[in-house]
Amino acid sequence: MPIVNRVADLQSDIQAWRRDIHQHPELLYDVHRTAAFVADRLREFGCDEVVTGLGQTGVVGVIKGSKPAGEGLKVIGMRADMDALPVEEQTNLPYASKISGKMHACGHDGHTAMLLGAARYLAETRNFAGDAVVIFQPAEEGGAGGAAMVKDGLMERFGIEQVYGMHNGPGIPVGSFAIRPGPIMAATDEVDIMIEGLGGHAARPHKCIDSVLVGAQVITALQSIVARSVDPLESAVISICEFHAGNARNVIPQTAILRGTIRTLSPEVRKLVEKRVHEVVAGVAQITGAKIDLHYKRNYPVVNNHAAETEVARRIAKQVAGEANVHEMPPLMGGEDFAYMLEARPGAFIFCGNGDSAGLHHPAYNFNDEAIVYGTSYWVKLVEEQLAAS
Repeated sequence: MPIVNRVADLQSDIQAWRRDIHQHPELLYDVHRTAAFVADRLREFGCDEVVTGLGQTGVVGVIKGSKPAGEGLKVIGMRADMDALPVEEQTNLPYASKISGKMHACGHDGHTAMLLGAARYLAETRNFAGDAVVIFQPAEEGGAGGAAMVKDGLMERFGIEQVYGMHNGPGIPVGSFAIRPGPIMAATDEVDIMIEGLGGHAARPHKCIDSVLVGAQVITALQSIVARSVDPLESAVISICEFHAGNARNVIPQTAILRGTIRTLSPEVRKLVEKRVHEVVAGVAQITGAKIDLHYKRNYPVVNNHAAETEVARRIAKQVAGEANVHEMPPLMGGEDFAYMLEARPGAFIFCGNGDSAGLHHPAYNFNDEAIVYGTSYWVKLVEEQLAAS
């Protein structure tokens, strides 16, 4: 496969960076060690500009090409996420997490290391025209670090015209890529439902408003939204994953709390589902006599790949992996805050094969170091192709 030879030479260094980051996982915006590690490497590589503290703890490096810029595209951004998850690692690897209760269970250590490898190569060669901007983002795992960096002026400050992202994909063979135009990952909204009934003795339910029964009715009724309100050709998921009520087997609890997540792939379905959730919860409150407070929070938007930039990403991936190893994928109902960057600038998000590994967010997951040369070569070729001198 046409892996960049110099990237293959750098593989051992990139792997070492990845494993160092893996041993020292940090959560959300508290990625101070990782951000310092990234910034130090970028300065060592000779990046023309290294900026820290963007979006609280994000890091940005600028590498200027050696060729004169033409009339076309002049600046592209490439993003990697740095944060880990509150998961206890169960891999027994020699470089396993040294911090109890935290691990890189989503491969952000690999994402960061691959983009660092590309930055090193690009700073050495500078065989392009314009600026390559490498973006290292905190707080992808629920903290909306992508939004924070955009709000902090990321796109305007560095003149970014197109922006690209990458994620590893368990189940996708190493040496393969997967992508699609349009919606590729879902919007992720959150619901918190507080139920207040009337507690009492378990033997006298007729004197109570049973918050457990009300909660069960809410959960069942919410499932009717996907089954009967959403077009069967559209996609939506409503998952209530927490149900807290009571602490004794013979006491009907006064209160119950439900928490869950809602996933959709289009603005129209997202709006419909939000409306119906409010209506369903209000209806259950009316028929049961319970008081129900609903807090509905819109979280990450849909990750929407732009058509032209998706074709760019697909073409570059084929150069790296071969045409037979770049696949059209169905949308995923997982979320990604790269969505905010794609709302700010045209671009595309691609998946790089991680092989037959444990799934993302699983305590036995590990980023596959064999994927390093493919992901790093993709970044390198993307810059050299998109910022070719005219």
